[in-house]
Amino acid sequence: MLEVLRRIVQEVNAAQDLEQALKIIVWRVKQAMAADVCSVYLTNFLQQQHVLMATDGLNPEAIGTVRLGINEGLVSLVCERAEPINLDNAPDHPRYQFVAETGEERYHAFLGVPIIHHRKVLGVLVVRQRSRRKFDEGEVTLLVTIAAQLAGAIAHAEASGGISGLHGERRRTVRYIQGLPGSQGIAMGTAVAIYPPADLNAIPDRNVDDVEAEAEAFQQAVAKVYTDIQALSARIAAALPSEDVALFDAYLQMLSGKSLVGKTLARIRAGNWAQGALRETINEHTRAFEAMGDAYLSERASDVRDLGLRLLAYLQTDTRHPRQYPVQTIIAGEEITASMLAEVPHGRLVGVVSVRGSSSSHVAILARTLGVPAVMGASDLNVGRIDGRELILDGYQGRVHIEPPPVVRSEFMQLMREEAALAAGLAELRDLPAETPDGYRMPLYANTGLLSDLSISQNSDVEGIGLYRTEFPFMVRERFPGEEEQRLIYR
Repeated sequence: MLEVLRRIVQEVNAAQDLEQALKIIVWRVKQAMAADVCSVYLTNFLQQQHVLMATDGLNPEAIGTVRLGINEGLVSLVCERAEPINLDNAPDHPRYQFVAETGEERYHAFLGVPIIHHRKVLGVLVVRQRSRRKFDEGEVTLLVTIAAQLAGAIAHAEASGGISGLHGERRRTVRYIQGLPGSQGIAMGTAVAIYPPADLNAIPDRNVDDVEAEAEAFQQAVAKVYTDIQALSARIAAALPSEDVALFDAYLQMLSGKSLVGKTLARIRAGNWAQGALRETINEHTRAFEAMGDAYLSERASDVRDLGLRLLAYLQTDTRHPRQYPVQTIIAGEEITASMLAEVPHGRLVGVVSVRGSSSSHVAILARTLGVPAVMGASDLNVGRIDGRELILDGYQGRVHIEPPPVVRSEFMQLMREEAALAAGLAELRDLPAETPDGYRMPLYANTGLLSDLSISQNSDVEGIGLYRTEFPFMVRERFPGEEEQRLIYR
């Protein structure tokens, strides 16, 4: 069953769209369970219907046309209970409803499981058998697991408007993926999916005979990544405050220090190959960061993983294929890091969207510093399905529109023109004194406490600090900062 599940998940992930994914699932599940029928119904709560969206075994002409009322049939019962229903003879059940269009009168055994995403039922996955029997526990578990895998794909398709036939209307409904506002503004551009070059945790331990060759390969990877990080730092230095650029200095220090490199070399010389030794060292470092009580420092674990993946990429291949960045690039990924931002050529980055993260994430703060709209925590986003597609990011409301219809694009273009006009008008006022029409001077001060606030304030030509949030130096430390330490911070 695990092998069947692995194969189904791989094929579904490789599907071009939801329609193809559903066809793969009903075909594969029918084969794996030796069932006579497998079907997927999707639930439209607005129209109070369950729509047959895919089937292998029933009349194919029923797809998209058979619609059960929200309280009709066993499919509705599975949806109501949000739990599997396993019957040896479905026609005997009081909620059974015969649908002539499907040709299902010959089938007795019924197993239906809900497709649930974020505690919401999106549909029902059903298998049927001609003979009278109850499906065993292993079959129920398989179907529940496949339904869970399918839930994410359906949620993404619903949000991006990729489900045809469900809503029963020609006009495309405006949909979006909801996340969290990370950096305000509107961005319109082409998605570039950022994905790790390899999975560190999938690397096994492996004994090697030529220890020195493994050590040499690792040191060459370190040298190449060191050169890459230097180039990234130089590219982004003009756009970020020195405090944020210091992250790249930290990368360089790790690559030239004894902790990360030395421990990896020690593990290689103990007999493990370079990739396995690197995995152990990176996991050790990330566990140390994640165990820290401070939220900011715990978040640095993602930077360590990023560095480890860069090293692994060079260990696994002699050449790296450069990623192409369109003129209007919106980078999207499961977890965006500062170095991913830095890799985008100057002037091409217009937006950031991340599956994980919050409004206070380090990358969200960097995006605000760069003046780039960002949406964080977009958990319904399927990164593997949006590469090269047009996106609109609404950094005010934390929304991602995928290939929006013309009316939505037109509305956001108008908003962008209004933003540009407002910014241009404010720029003309920047160097003028803050005076009322009758000559009363009212100085403009900043409300600050974070470096990202300060850089924005400097761009606005403020005259000083009006309010300083003194709690931050205490919140980011395990101890009270001393008097001299506070003086330096305030200065």
